[in-house]
Amino acid sequence: MRRFRIGSAFGIPIQLDLTFLLVLPLFAWIIGSQVEPTVELLNRFGGNLDPAVLTTGLLPWLLGIAAAIGLFTGVVLHELGHSLVAIRYGYPIESITLWLFGGIAQLDEMPEDWRQEFLIALAGPVVSVLVGIVSLVGFVLVPSGTTTFAAVRFVLGYLALMNVALAVFNMLPGFPMDGGRILRALLARSNPYARATEIAAEVGKGFAILLALFGLFPPFNPLLIGLAFFIYIGAAGESRQTVMRAAFEGVTVADVMTPADRVTTVDPDTKVRELIRTMFEERHTGYPVERNGEIVGLVTLEDARAVREVERDAYTVGDIMTTELIAVAPDEDVMTALSELEGNNVGRLIVLDEADAFRGLLTRSDIMTALTIIKENPDYRADDEGEATVFEPQT
Repeated sequence: MRRFRIGSAFGIPIQLDLTFLLVLPLFAWIIGSQVEPTVELLNRFGGNLDPAVLTTGLLPWLLGIAAAIGLFTGVVLHELGHSLVAIRYGYPIESITLWLFGGIAQLDEMPEDWRQEFLIALAGPVVSVLVGIVSLVGFVLVPSGTTTFAAVRFVLGYLALMNVALAVFNMLPGFPMDGGRILRALLARSNPYARATEIAAEVGKGFAILLALFGLFPPFNPLLIGLAFFIYIGAAGESRQTVMRAAFEGVTVADVMTPADRVTTVDPDTKVRELIRTMFEERHTGYPVERNGEIVGLVTLEDARAVREVERDAYTVGDIMTTELIAVAPDEDVMTALSELEGNNVGRLIVLDEADAFRGLLTRSDIMTALTIIKENPDYRADDEGEATVFEPQT
């Protein structure tokens, strides 16, 4: 979804996702429609608020808007808590984004030191509790005289309750929520980081399933179900990425790519019909395009399909190929190359050395095959010539 920058704090850009513009009015409406039961709850803590005063005219909806804005301000402060501790440990924060399910502080790199992750994850709930305490102090100190004071006390009381509730909810072990990250940090004290992530992710997925089931019971709560889906997908995704990082530690593009002498290239003058026949015979869907020993483009099955059947003898590879090549160096690590594949939404990368000489082709299939082999035999690596080697671990 598209994002809009609305400002910055401590040099960290703060953005709004389009989904936030949908959920903010929804929260304002929910809060405004539940002023009376909220007043009853606050009065149990000595609120001494008159619901009749706060439910007249447009006041409930104004209270809803003010409380919703205050709630998401608390979310920003929560994410700033994570961010400032992360920066303290040398992990840059790309941005803080408000969206459908709250806020996300985007770290460029996740810490693998359990103490650092523990403190970074804990910082957000601590800030939420502090915001709740400050709101509670304001709730107690503001007098209950006029309608304005009563409205201010209502908003402060609501924010006190919700920020503490936010802290408690985030401490539940729903990885990748804060509680799940704290769980991973504690597990990483006595387990490899990848294994700790796998365990925390499984706990998080179980929590997500329970949360979704809870959302299905009356009253039906689509937000809880959506949050459960987000937690489940997030846990699975981060677990997969962490396992891959651990598996590919020290593995370069040259170790897993298809070397140039094993890559079929096509001439730019080749007819599209002939290209499709070659793809069918060799079961490949993409080829580098070579002219006079130089790679000048890349052509894929999608490019060929774009040409109508009757025109495939008229068009050549040079007419349809992509000339803006996305290349990677052979000594680059595999995870960086995978990020290039995903970031550019392509299926293969041209591998070029420092002299721009063609060294090979790296595809998603190459990476997934290497991952499968390494996971089945962690001692598998490749030697300097790219040949498969199994070696005994160094002691």
